[in-house]
Amino acid sequence: MTQQPTALIADDEPHLARFLTEQLTQLWPELRIVGQARNGVEAARMIADLQPDLAFLDIRMPGLSGLEVAQGIEGATQVVFVTAYDQFAVEAFERAALDYLLKPVSDARLRQTLARVQASLNQGTATDDARMAQALNQLQGSTATPAERLRWIRASAGETTFQVPVADVVFFEADEKYTVVHTAQRQHLIRTPIAELAARLDPDQFWQVHRATLINLDWLESSRRDDASRLWLKLRGVARELPVSRAYVHLFKAM
Repeated sequence: MTQQPTALIADDEPHLARFLTEQLTQLWPELRIVGQARNGVEAARMIADLQPDLAFLDIRMPGLSGLEVAQGIEGATQVVFVTAYDQFAVEAFERAALDYLLKPVSDARLRQTLARVQASLNQGTATDDARMAQALNQLQGSTATPAERLRWIRASAGETTFQVPVADVVFFEADEKYTVVHTAQRQHLIRTPIAELAARLDPDQFWQVHRATLINLDWLESSRRDDASRLWLKLRGVARELPVSRAYVHLFKAM
């Protein structure tokens, strides 16, 4: 790689993002930090727009987790997870990313990561979607039993709390620090992340089709492929089509 390498840092704690930026500036002066994201949705948007060579992603972020952001990357951006998780969870990250860093990040460990990053960027190694999906499943844990599955979504608006039956939900969509609950009648805002919803809903009824989208299959009307072979879904009562990221296209092959 001959051009100047670029990186994005995503962490909802600004002081930790600044600290990592300072470390990277000292240890890899040639690396250009092109942006800092404060949540998962912002990180996903910035990666798509800026196409950095490298993304340092915190695991726990509002809107989308670092794993969900990484799984939705369509370009060649490499991923390094920054996490406070224990060793068991790190085993999943190790299979899904170029490397991982445990907080607090030490200079010695960061040097090891940067050596691996530089070698990978020179070789042009790409992220493996299948390994990322496997890691996301391991992070979320085993599927909830029928008794533990959500039957209602509680959403507050002012002094009113709505009890929304999950059967009435057309799809969930991550939006900054909230998740938007789309029904045929209205939209609700909740703070439960997409990953947590996916783990507690019936997997035969609700499918995650994008890093920011979880659909109710009972509302699926049709699907189509565009000229670039990208898959799009049409849900009943929803004017716009919803994209399916390549990590989830395999779900629809048997349909």
